[in-house]
Amino acid sequence: MQHRIVVLGAGYTGAIAAGRLARRLHREDVAITLVNAEPDFVERVRMHQLAVGQELRPRPFAEMFAGTGVALELATVTAVDVDRKTVTAGAAEEIAYDTLVYALGSAWNDQGVPGVAEHAHQIASRPGALRLRERLAGLAAGQPVVVVGGGLTGLEAATEIAEARPDLRVALAARGGLGDWLSTKGRRHLRKVVDRLGITVHEHTAVTAVTAGHVTTAEGGTIPAAVTLWTTGFAVHPIPRATALEVTGTGRIVVDGTMRSVSHPDVYAIGDAALAAGPGDKPLRMSCASGVPMAWQAADTIAARLTGGKLPNTPIRYFNQCISLGRREGLIQYVTADDRTVRAALTGRTAAVYKELVCKGAAWGVANPLLGLPTRRRHVVAPQPTPTTTAQTATPA
Repeated sequence: MQHRIVVLGAGYTGAIAAGRLARRLHREDVAITLVNAEPDFVERVRMHQLAVGQELRPRPFAEMFAGTGVALELATVTAVDVDRKTVTAGAAEEIAYDTLVYALGSAWNDQGVPGVAEHAHQIASRPGALRLRERLAGLAAGQPVVVVGGGLTGLEAATEIAEARPDLRVALAARGGLGDWLSTKGRRHLRKVVDRLGITVHEHTAVTAVTAGHVTTAEGGTIPAAVTLWTTGFAVHPIPRATALEVTGTGRIVVDGTMRSVSHPDVYAIGDAALAAGPGDKPLRMSCASGVPMAWQAADTIAARLTGGKLPNTPIRYFNQCISLGRREGLIQYVTADDRTVRAALTGRTAAVYKELVCKGAAWGVANPLLGLPTRRRHVVAPQPTPTTTAQTATPA
């Protein structure tokens, strides 16, 4: 019998894992099913570009996985039963698995703030970006737009909107200081770009409510907003909480260094939905920079365990944080292995080109998941018994 591998979610992590597994294992030994709600790959790191009217290259999964042996199931996952080893998707269809790769990622997080769900926009998904795109296109000159959240997503969105629509009044509300985690050089460049684009920055400002015409701050003041974009963080799907999987208080699946669930060894979790330790035992942050190496680690581990190969023990570490500041400016902040800022930073047009290459490289990696590694497929050596003890761990560096 073929070993049934089911991958849930075809974002960066899920698509890479499915493709990498298909190129590591013989088709006669495994059946790989990739379950996703949409037929095209979504470049989530470009949603701010889509929101301002830029057209993105379509990337149909049917073309990306042609000839790989990966079966694409277009359906929305609604439940996972880790005891029966089944996934419910679409019209109550059940998909059985021997190994599950959970990669459903995350969505926007309204933080429970009143009015956000009713009045704010989000760019954590393509539908959300398209709705914002339509709303921005309908704004007249001089109308105010408020971006709430001073992290990477908020900075990219605010600068993209201000550059594409200089006729609008763009404001950014940040709970802390503007780019306060960046190096001195990084903060200086960010401030210069924000000032040049005419963005009003409200630093140390917590937004406590959103209405159709303004946001309210913790101090009781208001900031006018014909459109509010909420970018204060991400939340994982509630599916894992409803299972017997060990999860964190926020619903992320706890995994070991090989991305294997610490409670259910036939389940692997990658990307935003997983809690994995990085250098110094610090949790890896929700990001493409974390998710892609997590996908490599999980796929290579599954292939090794099925074929009797050597388990990978590749350190997952950080090198930089890449921020686009519109189409002509960028900021590459270099960091330590555990994501702490260092003095060095790349800025300006060179940084913008660098960030664009990173985005293109991430999309290329989805369609080419071995990234130059040998493509020799290996046979599954024998049916794999389900361990009764906690999965073997690989210690991240």
